Amino acid sequence: QVRIWELGGGSVEAGGSLNLSCIASGSRVRVQDIGWYRQIPGKRRELIGSTGNGGTRYADDLKGRFTIFREDFDNALYLRMNSLKPEDTAVYYCSVQIFSSTNVYWGQGTQVTVSS
Repeated sequence: QVRIWELGGGSVEAGGSLNLSCIASGSRVRVQDIGWYRQIPGKRRELIGSTGNGGTRYADDLKGRFTIFREDFDNALYLRMNSLKPEDTAVYYCSVQIFSSTNVYWGQGTQVTVSS
């Protein structure tokens, strides 16, 4: 059983910053790949950034403002969001794939609202 905790959502004014944390837990859980995604109202879920065996990748249009950080293949991934815009308002999700499974596990999502 993999449990995913997403922490740090909330409201911020445009131009501000926000940090999100994702923590995966469970018995003998070893995270292979972990990433942050978001779903803007009315749009499909999209990648922000992910890291794991295949390296680190970012969405081209978010790289530079958004940064992911993972310590030494830990079961946690942090997202730093700078210069936030109202169009960044979305539900932000953490995605995890573990070594012993081909399943992709999703957190419940955390709301980020950026006001103008």
